[in-house]
Formats: sequence, structure tokens, C-alpha cells
Amino acid sequence: MFRKILIANRGEIAVTVIRACRDMGILTVAVFSEADRDALHVHLADEAICIGPASSTDSYLNAQAILSACLVSGAEAIHPGFGFLSENSAFVRMCQKIGVTFIGPDSQTMQLMGDKATAKKTALNAQVPVVPGSRDLPENVSDALKAAQDIGFPVMIKATAGGGGRGMRVAETAEELPRAYLSARQEARACFGNDRVYLERFIQNPHHVEVQILGDRFGNVIHLGDRDCSIQRRNQKMLEEARSPFISERTREAMYETSLRLAKSVQYVGAGTLEFLVDADGSFYFMEMNTRIQVEHPISEAVTSVNIVQEQIRVAAGEPLSIRQKDIQFSGHAIECRINAEDPLQNFRPAPGKISELLLPGGNGIRIDSAIYQGYEVPPYYDSLLAKLIVWAPDRATAISRMRRALTEFSIVGVPTTIDFHLAILRDPEFIRGNYDIAYLTRKMPQFLAALREQ
Repeated sequence: MFRKILIANRGEIAVTVIRACRDMGILTVAVFSEADRDALHVHLADEAICIGPASSTDSYLNAQAILSACLVSGAEAIHPGFGFLSENSAFVRMCQKIGVTFIGPDSQTMQLMGDKATAKKTALNAQVPVVPGSRDLPENVSDALKAAQDIGFPVMIKATAGGGGRGMRVAETAEELPRAYLSARQEARACFGNDRVYLERFIQNPHHVEVQILGDRFGNVIHLGDRDCSIQRRNQKMLEEARSPFISERTREAMYETSLRLAKSVQYVGAGTLEFLVDADGSFYFMEMNTRIQVEHPISEAVTSVNIVQEQIRVAAGEPLSIRQKDIQFSGHAIECRINAEDPLQNFRPAPGKISELLLPGGNGIRIDSAIYQGYEVPPYYDSLLAKLIVWAPDRATAISRMRRALTEFSIVGVPTTIDFHLAILRDPEFIRGNYDIAYLTRKMPQFLAALREQ
């Protein structure tokens, strides 16, 4: 087992990894930008090293600075969290070159599955159903137009190195495509340091359902069930459930079998998530694989009692998974709400600032993953996520009730948040019935915003 791990990330995921390491008796090294000098992960880690100025390009995306910090600290492994360099195969190769373990899949597997265009080709070879899309990465607007005409409008332009809804645009017509294509590439370059994109058919109003898997170096691959991530705004997930209230058991088992088959075909090692679009009739299509921990992983932990981060660390250290598929028993229902520093009444404009007062909810079945504290200054340079509020209950109806109670207790003063917006969702009869899809928030947005204005 590792003696010391460097966490190449920030915010709540850095805090989560530090806690997982501490429970395992592993020392931790935090890296931070100048803007994050007073961040919680800096205070919690055993060591902390500044890696550059506020811009993520010069700090959390600066591979040389991170590797230098790793060597100086004597850390034997790097946990990348999610975002930033977590799916950068070149960074994985750099780690291998200097003898540092990257806690995730190797660079070859990441190229096969972390790169979304290549992953679709790999899925096709494994006879996994995929959304129709471009065979190659378009080099320019002309190539993109030709690919879109072959696929048929509407199309989705997606960053091949993307994640978290970044670098994604929809083009309904040929006239809309040039702007959408260039905009997607620009955002992808800023977020991932890679501006390559691909196109795929835009399927109207499906469910977005994903399967969590874990694999080790001994050929063991298991799944931890599914999550429904259909509550999205502009391709950004806002609320997730485990397991999906929508799909049938027949569809669920077929998705699990497909996910394990695809993961085994590439000898996958580590934590990964296979994402699918599911039609109203239960047909499902592989979209992409995230070769890293997911923001929404806590709800899978809640229904399986498996610590996914600790399993990541174990398999990276060469140990087998501590559980087998037969050991996984699904219990109850879990929901996660992403609490962001955003103003819903100002088109969800990010709202950095100082948190002057903070009251966190508590009680049975409540978990909060966060890096905020009273007096914390939310910086304007990064993602606006403040906290993940996770609830578990024996059944979905109780989980919804518990989440509503937790949200009413949650108070953040100093910056606007999405707490009340989440409450509006949790009170909506359609959500309570499980009657929602990817277009749900688009349909309901006027109703929810009107409710907020009346408060």
C-alpha cells in the first residue's frame, strides 16, 4: 500500500480523497493555486504545495508543476479526482515515466475509453449499441457539416476529452452548426486543454442512465448498480438518483451485462462509469465512459456501502478488489443534489463571494461532501459547486421527503445558491412520480423560476 498520495485536484473531491486516505492510514499532499491558499483541502492534508496562479491552466492543468510537487513531497501516487487532468492520457504517461502511480486506468485504456470518440469505436467492436455519430474527429466546420449531414439533424457536438457537460453543444440545423462547433471547441480547449470534438445524433428526450464499475489487475470487474442523471440544465447534471426510478429490471440487467462486457474487453482497472441514453421503450445506447471517479459517486456508495475511492486506491496499489459481485447487495434509495454558488433568477450566473454564515443539515441518512466553511471566500476561477447533499432512505418516497427536510435546514448566507431551486424540483408532482427525462428542466424551468420569485 502507498505511504503517501498527492491529490491533483481541489474542492470537495480533494477533501473526499484526503478523508479516504486518512481512514487507510495514508499520508496526503494537497496542491493548490494562489486563489486556493485558504481552501479546506489545503488545511486538511498532511502537506500542501502551491503549484501556480489562479488560472487552472497555470495550476491544476499544469502537469509539470504537479509532477514536480509529487517528486518534492515524495508521494508515490497521484489521485486525479475528476476534471482537470483526470482523463489526460499524456499526463498518465508522464506519471509512468517518472515512476509515480496514477490512480486510474493506464494510458492505453484511457485512450481507448476516456477519449469519447475512440470509446464509441471500442464499444462497436464489443457489439455494444451506440448512438449514431461521426466516424472521425472533424478538423474544421466543413468537416463537421459533412458529418452532420451524414448523421442527420439535430446533432450533438461533444468534446472528446470532455466531462461534466463541458464542451457540448446542440445544432438543430446546418445554419446553427458552425457557431455550435466553434463554441464547443473553444470551451473544450479552456476546460480540458484539448479542443477535439465529435458529432452524434441528438436523441430527443431520453433518460441519462449510467453504470458504476470497478476493476482490478486480476481480471475482476464488478458493477455497483446504476444512477439516473436525467435532471440536467444545459448538459450539466443537477440531481441524481440511485437507482433509476425509470428503467425496468430487464433493461437494468441488460445494461449491467453490457457494461461489464465492455469493461472486460479493455481489461479495465480502477473506477469507471459507462453512460447510456435510454429511450421510452427501454432501448439503450452507449454514449461514453468516464475513466475516473464521478461527482455523483456517493449515491452508489450509499446503496452499496462500498467506498469507491478506497477501492480505487487498493487496485492502483496492486491489490485485488475487496468485494465480489456476489457481495453487492442494493439497499434503499439515494439522491444527490449539487448545491452551486449560482443565482437561478439571473440565468444561473455564477456568484463568487464570501460565505458569512453556514448551517449544514444533519440527521440519519444525511451526507454532505463539501469544502466550504463559514468565512470561506468562493473564488471566481473554478466550477461553482459548493457542496453535494446526499440522502439515503429505505425507499424513494422517504428519500425525497428526507431530501426536502435537509434542503430546508441547509443555509448558506453571503452568496446565492441553488438550494431553493432543488426544493422546487423535490416538490414537483412529476418528479415525485419519477416522470422525468433529460428535457424535464427545460419544460419545468418557467414554473420553478416563478416559484422562486414568489418567495
